[in-house]
Amino acid sequence: MSHLLIVDDQAGIRMLLQEVFEQSGYEVTVAANGEEALKVFATQNIDGVLLDMKIPGMNGIEILKRMKLSERDVPVMMMTAYGELNLMEKARELGATLYFTKPFDIFKVRDAVLEEVEVS
Repeated sequence: MSHLLIVDDQAGIRMLLQEVFEQSGYEVTVAANGEEALKVFATQNIDGVLLDMKIPGMNGIEILKRMKLSERDVPVMMMTAYGELNLMEKARELGATLYFTKPFDIFKVRDAVLEEVEVS
């Protein structure tokens, strides 16, 4: 069973994504901020990360940079609002594999993430 890490400061989004991926047969761990996310990433066997770009304290770019320092080959997929699209180029340069703009179609996100995690 693949293990996903979902990082978003909005509880409603975390819960929705967790429910959808668990129903698809994935183990899911959620984190509300960068510190939590990095702790989970460092201590658990994660197969894919769904990471929000705008998180108070430590934004998605900084979290992505720190995850990539581990040199583990884990796909990191970003979630962003329309106003943050300029940051997506930076995220791609750092190794983000996909990105989704909010509001998104939860089933399109599910299908894309499942395909990305299965391929890696």
